[in-house]
Amino acid sequence: MEPTVIVAVVSLAGTLAGTFAGVLTGAKLTNYRLKQLEAKVERHNRLVERTYRLEGQVLELQHDVRDLKENRREMQK
Repeated sequence: MEPTVIVAVVSLAGTLAGTFAGVLTGAKLTNYRLKQLEAKVERHNRLVERTYRLEGQVLELQHDVRDLKENRREMQK
């Protein structure tokens, strides 16, 4: 075999190996970042759910206070 053909084949093998390694590394990084983003979204969703529940509890407490004030006014009459 001619030396130029051998150099071309070795260069092709090196290029393919480098490209394959780059694709794998990129995929791993993308998966890692996606998992991190999913964790952030999950924390945000839990916060929103807790806030929604707390808002409901505050409304109930406001109604209870209003009812207590009305009962107090009626008792003072």
